[in-house]
Amino acid sequence: MPPPEGEGRRFRSRDWFADPARSDMTALYLERFMNYGLTPEELRSGRPIIGIAQTGSDLSPCNRIHLELARRVRDGIRDAGGIPIEFPVHPIFENCRRPSAALDRNLAYLGLVEILYGYPIDAVVLTTGCDKTTPAGIMAASTVDIPAIVLSGGPMLDGWHDNELVGSGTVIWRSRRMLAAGEIDEEEFLQRACDSAPSAGHCNTMGTASTMNAVAEALGLSLPGCAAIPAPYRERGQMAYATGRRIVEMAHEDLRPSRVLTRESFLNALAVVSCAGGSSNAQVHIQAMARHAGVELHPRDWTDHAYDLPLLVNMQPAGKYLGERFFRAGGVPAVMWELLQAGRLHGDCASVTGRSIAENLQGREATDREVIRPFADPLMDKAGFLVLSGNLFDFGIMKTSVISEAFRARYLCRPGHEDVFTARAIVFDGAEDYHARINDPALGIDEDCILVMRGAGPLGWPGSAEVVNMQPPDALIQRGIRALPTLGDGRQSGTADSPSILNASPESAAGGGLAWLQTGDLILIDLKQGRCDALVPPEEIARRRRELPPPPVPASRSPWEALYREKTGQLADGATLDFALEFRRIAEQTPRHNH
Repeated sequence: MPPPEGEGRRFRSRDWFADPARSDMTALYLERFMNYGLTPEELRSGRPIIGIAQTGSDLSPCNRIHLELARRVRDGIRDAGGIPIEFPVHPIFENCRRPSAALDRNLAYLGLVEILYGYPIDAVVLTTGCDKTTPAGIMAASTVDIPAIVLSGGPMLDGWHDNELVGSGTVIWRSRRMLAAGEIDEEEFLQRACDSAPSAGHCNTMGTASTMNAVAEALGLSLPGCAAIPAPYRERGQMAYATGRRIVEMAHEDLRPSRVLTRESFLNALAVVSCAGGSSNAQVHIQAMARHAGVELHPRDWTDHAYDLPLLVNMQPAGKYLGERFFRAGGVPAVMWELLQAGRLHGDCASVTGRSIAENLQGREATDREVIRPFADPLMDKAGFLVLSGNLFDFGIMKTSVISEAFRARYLCRPGHEDVFTARAIVFDGAEDYHARINDPALGIDEDCILVMRGAGPLGWPGSAEVVNMQPPDALIQRGIRALPTLGDGRQSGTADSPSILNASPESAAGGGLAWLQTGDLILIDLKQGRCDALVPPEEIARRRRELPPPPVPASRSPWEALYREKTGQLADGATLDFALEFRRIAEQTPRHNH
């Protein structure tokens, strides 16, 4: 429980509401809070002012549940002795934002930093759900460094279509192939998509939303079990109440992100993502969060510390089931429990509970071994992420847990050349070019080709787009070839089941090797050595760099697009606003008065 009024630590909000040296400013800061019913006694009591960073809105349907959950958060804050203040966060809607919701992560980060720093907020509840809301909130909390706790809105209920589990997002990519094969028509495509989204909440698959909320829990920034509770379940409202109570205690304890986020906690997050079959987008966001937290995390840590981990979670797109059954099986704590027992989790890391990760995991063994497998009996061995490099890029990443048996047999099982293959490049400049030409017979696309997408990175798109998971031409799909190797300087949806080489950095628009690659070039991919090289002589590469015009890049069409391109780094480094990295723990200094 918090200390009695008048005792304990002095909160930063007192500099607004109880500054004896500036009674005029105290009056100015207080008076407009009165117009909706707050009282001077509340704001001047010395009780902590708790922000609720509201990411839910009609433009953020995946997070809209937070409009209701915030009431329970408020109840918890009030009951624990705090004063709740709810405020909006820039909306993020992955499916609808054009040209890319990746633009919004850094924009939401900037706005949230300014709110948390410039207003009388002592601690904050970060409401999360859709993909980029989680990293945006954690990045901002690290920059400001006030006590912060993450509350996920939770996944939707499981989707069903004709007695088949249909997972949000994943059903789109699978139905797209079925449409090309002539197995369904457009009306059924739409119905399958709608059936995958039966309730409030974010994606019910282990896409980027579920992955990033699992990451928040693995980092120790959520209460144990928070990530997996489906949005409509009663336990979600109960978690909101408990989160509200706990953030007040954290304010009194001064338990800030800088005490929780360490290199070891980030390595825990990498392990959980790998064992859960999580999204490849986690690489970008985890790198960004680590950089804002001042934690050294190298992109190769994905291979060095997590590639050899097994796939434990049987959940789409890498597995069979969806969010409800994952929750009932034990959720993220059960996955972390397996890692802890196997000696692959740093159990001494701190968490928002005030206890260690290991203490939080006591008694959290899985209850459904069909969904969360034992570490010694996994769905797949070595199911983590492979980092690749070569003459086309310095960094690229491949999610191995979605490599199908058919793909593995076709490309990765040649006797004496296992995990090595050569393919002919078919190069596309953006998604529009791909859709215009993928079915062109003149390209001669066959099963020995690799589809390459360039111009899809932070600078080229701009923002980076989820367009690398390209499907084969319709003619190949109708022959039963459902997947070709794909490569690009953009991303792909976390719900996609395409075994792509993603996030290639530097991107073509920044002078990366994809800029000189041409259709017809042979690419050698060696997963054992972590290499991806175009089989083009060095002198020819040099000639192309000198003589070929750069690939086309669309003009910026908004002020933010132009500023984003000017200030944002590459996907390998988290696509952060690099100038922002020098600002850390800024709440330690009180802002100047405004009058």
